[in-house]
Amino acid sequence: MSHSDTAYGAGHLPLQGGAEEPLIGRNIAGKLLLFIVFLLMCIGILVVYSSGAAWAEMKFSNPEYFLWRQVFFTFLGLGTVLLFASIDYRVFRKFSKMLLFFSIILLAMLLLLKAAGVIKGAARWIPLGPLNFQVSDFAKYALIFHFARFISDKQHVIKDLNNGYYPLLTMLLTVVTLIAVEPNFSTASLVALIGFLMMFLGGVRVKHLLVTAIPLLPAAGIFAIAQPYRVKRLVSFFLGGDESHLSYQVYQALIGLGNGGLTGLGIGASKQRELFLPLSYNDFVFVVIGEEFGFIGAVGLLLLFVIFFICGLLIAKHATDAFGRYVALGITAAIVLYAFINIAVASHLLPTTGVALPFISYGGTALLFNSIGVGILVSISRNRKQQDLQDSAETMEGQGI
Repeated sequence: MSHSDTAYGAGHLPLQGGAEEPLIGRNIAGKLLLFIVFLLMCIGILVVYSSGAAWAEMKFSNPEYFLWRQVFFTFLGLGTVLLFASIDYRVFRKFSKMLLFFSIILLAMLLLLKAAGVIKGAARWIPLGPLNFQVSDFAKYALIFHFARFISDKQHVIKDLNNGYYPLLTMLLTVVTLIAVEPNFSTASLVALIGFLMMFLGGVRVKHLLVTAIPLLPAAGIFAIAQPYRVKRLVSFFLGGDESHLSYQVYQALIGLGNGGLTGLGIGASKQRELFLPLSYNDFVFVVIGEEFGFIGAVGLLLLFVIFFICGLLIAKHATDAFGRYVALGITAAIVLYAFINIAVASHLLPTTGVALPFISYGGTALLFNSIGVGILVSISRNRKQQDLQDSAETMEGQGI
């Protein structure tokens, strides 16, 4: 074996300065991510059917109503992952400003339709055939794309208050305010958290973020208690030491998690799904997982999202450009944050919010947009692999191998 075989064999590629980096460790992240998402979607089909059969029978006289719709959403999601994995993620850099502007127009249009009386109640969805298109999901990803573009392009002024921070803050507050007024306070809060996290990772001065938090947190608190139903949720959470203060939904959720014990009651054996726990197939689907698969199954699900998080970080770390890195960080943070918020709410560790469990809760829009996010993560990973192979070929050619 030649010296070059020894240096660059065994899954290593040459780096600048003669350093080496394992090829296997970074190229497997995209494949493992795909496997994790496929596994989560399969769990979603199983649990949605188990948790939603009784509710589907009562609402639609068909116990398999949620099952076949979730199967359809899952296949659509898998196709979306493969489609966006084959697209060069850098195309979103070119259209990021347009996507963000369009999302703001859609959010504003919903509020106008609500003001005109066309939309009754919360102005969150646009009906599109079998799907209810939730505009905030689109706005969230549009914001991630444009934040990634702005942060990567403006690194030379990112610490500047006027040229770096204020433009980012203006974009973020515009989107967050429009979502909050729908009203959708929980989603607005999470989008704000994702935005501030991306700013922090992008190099914005911490003192700018802290100064913004001083007036913003009290304002968010006042907005949170402006509606009686949100006050009731907060009271239920902070004074929920006994049964009388717990909301019915939270009380039933805790019973379900307690029923599961260590190993669970078994697939399809949940008692809370029998019309005791509202939204057992959606916001509180984790309760059914804990009840049927027990503590072990619940921890196993947490580990899947931890692995997802690690894969996302690896993809971001080895992205070929700054835009890809910040997009990967934003998407990974968004999906994992939603997962752990949902699980924390179901476990009564946070006040009740309407946040779905990614890839598992029943629904089409969230699954579709999260699938787009996963496809883009895979695209970033594949682009790195292609770059590695190109660099390796050029190195071998230069050495006459």
